[in-house]
Amino acid sequence: MGIEGDIFQRTQLLLGRDFIEKAAKARVIVFGVGGVGSWCAESLVRSGIGHITIVDSDRVSATNINRQLMATTRTVDMVKVEVLRDRFLEINPQLDILALQQIYSPETHDSFGLENYDYIIDAIDSLSNKVYLIQQATKTNAVFFSSMGAALKTDPTRIKVAEFWKVQGCPLAAALRSRIKKFGGLTSKFMCVYSDEVLQNCGDEILPPELSDNDNSNELKADNWSHKKARINGTTSYIPAMFGMTIASMVVRDLAGESERGREEVDN
Repeated sequence: MGIEGDIFQRTQLLLGRDFIEKAAKARVIVFGVGGVGSWCAESLVRSGIGHITIVDSDRVSATNINRQLMATTRTVDMVKVEVLRDRFLEINPQLDILALQQIYSPETHDSFGLENYDYIIDAIDSLSNKVYLIQQATKTNAVFFSSMGAALKTDPTRIKVAEFWKVQGCPLAAALRSRIKKFGGLTSKFMCVYSDEVLQNCGDEILPPELSDNDNSNELKADNWSHKKARINGTTSYIPAMFGMTIASMVVRDLAGESERGREEVDN
């Protein structure tokens, strides 16, 4: 049978052959492969997901190394989705993977064909684009899972899963709900991973990079300054990974028939 026949042997032992067959057929798209999304995507690949699309516009920067799966001193300046694609194919050479170096936005939405996926994973950190993805993903027949903010946290015991409108103590969820209500709400519910822990940065503030007309690295600097953030918050190595693995577990458990999808209609 060889190595490839043994890759998912332990998963099959636990969850059964039917799960392995379902996972091999499942189509998943992951938006954002940073601290949360990179770990989520790899966990899905290692769980036997057969078709995966990963979407992220960024290149690896040195500041990613403390928490992002693909980030090492060797991969700095490389395109994130391309590094992950090569890594995932080493894990499962039979994997059907599409790596898109793009930004999800209202302008690019149509190019992704969300209706073609069984699972849609939101791990992006641009507030406006996240709102739009939530609005559009919840209109599809796909199962949609979303990550709330993983920065400013150190306690893994406070990581939780809840339906979006029931998330408490998460500033990002509150901001998202406020915007979504202004735009008319949603037609269905969805599940999120979040934490109600909110710490403060104790270190020196990180300012946006200064770009000069003669700097050939301007494009990379702008790319690394994700979505033109006004500030950057501190992040541990393990909290984003645990968020990502939790979302991966939600996909696995849904495929195995063990979880609630949170897809019923909602009265906003």
